[in-house]
Amino acid sequence: MRQRTHIRGGAVRVLLTAAMAGALAAGCTSGPGPDQDGRAPAPATPTRAPETRDPGGEPTATGSVLAVKVDNVGAARPQTGLDAADVVYAEPVEGGLSRLMALYATRLPAAVGPVRSARESDLELLRQFDRPTLAFSGAQHKLLPLIDRAPLRAEPADESSDAYGRDADRPAPHNLFLHPARLLPAPAGRAALTTGFRYGDAPAGGRPTASRTVRYPAASFGFTWSPERDRWLVSLDGTPATTSDGERLAPATVVVQHVRVRDSAFHDFLGNASPYVESVGSGSAEVLRDGRSLAARWKRGAAADGTAFTAEDGTPMNFAKGQVWVVFAATE
Repeated sequence: MRQRTHIRGGAVRVLLTAAMAGALAAGCTSGPGPDQDGRAPAPATPTRAPETRDPGGEPTATGSVLAVKVDNVGAARPQTGLDAADVVYAEPVEGGLSRLMALYATRLPAAVGPVRSARESDLELLRQFDRPTLAFSGAQHKLLPLIDRAPLRAEPADESSDAYGRDADRPAPHNLFLHPARLLPAPAGRAALTTGFRYGDAPAGGRPTASRTVRYPAASFGFTWSPERDRWLVSLDGTPATTSDGERLAPATVVVQHVRVRDSAFHDFLGNASPYVESVGSGSAEVLRDGRSLAARWKRGAAADGTAFTAEDGTPMNFAKGQVWVVFAATE
């Protein structure tokens, strides 16, 4: 069993040295040292998955989907590598804040981050994939055995891993970055994305929508339709969201998925219960594509299943080709 380091404590100022001494915020581990120049690498052209097909002509997966827990507070922005993700999940965490989980199957960027800690509901969400690789920086101490037993490949940012590096120009704990190529030899391929999502022509109906905002108690996600780009421009906490090289984050489809959010059995160092997003079940959803908002329903019968989205008349809901953001919103 891999040994993982867990450090508790409040927010502290950390002086990064060659030995990377210091403490991280609750739910994170101390990470490996920086690269030789003390910085995470700049994003490069993502590595694309080779196209492979089975005898019937269907795409085949060649490896493991990569899931990365990404920080989403102001000090973590601009994030790196989110534009290369196939799917980005936005989920609530303690204190009314949010965190992202970015999934990579068709492309691997040079770097992703800042990387932060995992949560219990991540394990249920990831059951829909065949032994995905989960990159994260620590977790609640009592949660680590559950991660060890989960049907996934856990790759935490511990001292033995050379897949992570720190950016000396950013404050800890918002400066830990993953080098995906050091974990996976190549992208897994689109067939590994067993989310249940369907892509195709836009369904009829819906209403024209210029913008949509989803609010958490201490965070918000804004999406503004850009006819010029045929994409939804992302804002985080009211500020335009860009990549570290200045490009605006712009998914083709945004899903607001209404789910039950309850307290988990785990707490942060202040005693706040960690939210648990119930991604198995059914409920209402809103699908944003092509400048329109479409009412939908979602259903996921078991943890090993993907999530099926249907229109109000029960027909399958197609997403636009391109990146998908799924924002979990608590049911009223």
